[in-house]
Amino acid sequence: MLSGDGETSMVRQVLGPSSAVSAIPIPLDASDPKRVRVGRLHYLKGWRLENPDPAFGSFSSMLVSDEALLLLNDAGGYVRLARGPGDTIGAAKFGDLPDGPGDPYLKRNRDSESMTVDPRTGAIWVGFESRNAIWRYAPGLARAEAGRRPPEMRKWPGNAGAEAMARLSSGRFLVLSEGGKAPPGADAALLFDRDPTDPAAKATRFYYRPPSGFRVTDAAELPDGRVLVLHRRLGVWPLFTAKLSILDPKTIERDGLASDEEIATLAPPLAVDNMEALAITREEGRIIVWIASDDNFGTPFQKSLLLKFVLEDGGR
Repeated sequence: MLSGDGETSMVRQVLGPSSAVSAIPIPLDASDPKRVRVGRLHYLKGWRLENPDPAFGSFSSMLVSDEALLLLNDAGGYVRLARGPGDTIGAAKFGDLPDGPGDPYLKRNRDSESMTVDPRTGAIWVGFESRNAIWRYAPGLARAEAGRRPPEMRKWPGNAGAEAMARLSSGRFLVLSEGGKAPPGADAALLFDRDPTDPAAKATRFYYRPPSGFRVTDAAELPDGRVLVLHRRLGVWPLFTAKLSILDPKTIERDGLASDEEIATLAPPLAVDNMEALAITREEGRIIVWIASDDNFGTPFQKSLLLKFVLEDGGR
């Protein structure tokens, strides 16, 4: 979410009972509907998601399976959308995280900015930005199982912590902030050797250098073990720009500076907004990249977008 520190103490928005979601198809480029290529991405389809509930939107992370899309907003609310044949968007279910750090009625205590899953067990981890905490939930967010404020994250700025988190196939966890004490042009980051809610977890501190002028918003592991990272830039014009790049965890060293390789830029006239959520799936041997936007709970000049791409040549 784009906000100042004062926003984090507000009472949070809670999703109500209205669960009918409209998914309106959109082209990648409204000025050239035949355009499907941007960098190393091939556009498949996209939607503008709409619902009258004032707490709908503001999606900051997501998970995608064959059956559903799980979109988590930055106030601890989630929307589960059923996936039908041909990527039709089916029935929607609204819900709230069953537990988390602090009083559930305050926005700062449910500032859920990142989410990742163990595909084998279905366990889900959520990163809470203002609290610099990570919680683990049972499959389907059915109940909270563990929560912890890792000591390595406690001094991260309250509005810049745990912005992106990815569980790697090795069992390690990558956590990226969008700030923290770091060299100029870089952000603080951690690589945990196991579940970060485990008190025995140990973290390797390093620094991540995003593209100039951009801030990291999400991350997801690719099938080859590298990590796709999503970034956002806020400007006057264009208002929003997004970049995707690839980070290789093999290059991470304690207190080292890690950089990445840019693979795509989304800027007008392409469909772009405040892009904050990222997910990776596989379909018929292809790597699928899903990106969604945070509309800051229905800000008039913003939209909730959901975009689907193929990552060509594995991003190489």
